[in-house]
Amino acid sequence: MNNDDIISKKDLLELTDISYGQLYRWKRKGLIPEEWFIRKSTFTGQETFFPKAQVLARIEKIKNMKEDISLDELADVFSPAVDSVSLAANELVKRNIVIPGLLEQYQEFRHNNEPLDFNDILALYILNKLIDSGKISLDEGRLMIEVLNEGMIKFNSEPCELLLMRKLGVFSCLLISPPCKLYPDKGIRIIEKISIPTAIEELKVKLV
Repeated sequence: MNNDDIISKKDLLELTDISYGQLYRWKRKGLIPEEWFIRKSTFTGQETFFPKAQVLARIEKIKNMKEDISLDELADVFSPAVDSVSLAANELVKRNIVIPGLLEQYQEFRHNNEPLDFNDILALYILNKLIDSGKISLDEGRLMIEVLNEGMIKFNSEPCELLLMRKLGVFSCLLISPPCKLYPDKGIRIIEKISIPTAIEELKVKLV
């Protein structure tokens, strides 16, 4: 991580207009991960730095959301752990997680009408966004769901990214665990790269 990728605690507090006390309260609550507090030696001694893009995005989310939900609820939103949630299908439509037509096709794909658990809801949430944007077809979405559902079990809450690709009109996808470097065939077009932790955060907000 080079100097352009990090921000000092002093600069962070000034840029975001938050206090030292707020920063460390959010840390105690688990809103800002312990591993983001990076101790480095400088000419003035030991100073604390943060991964710049991540911490600025997180603080912006906290400031925007803390008036609507409690800090404990926010901590759950930002936790990478998958919740033990079960919702009826019609509840997903009410919360604008999925459109009715896509939900019906997903239920046919699953071959049952039972309440959906968090992994099902996450898969539907991602599928809905991709279908709505026109980036994949429903048949491609079914393949993506299979990869996502099986991969989430194997990754077991480990941060990962969903990579969607197409070569000569043929769709494929995979889950990867960053940081990693990819050098695809020149004929492969990257359709989309989705951060699963980010998608989980977005979904949890809708479920609060």
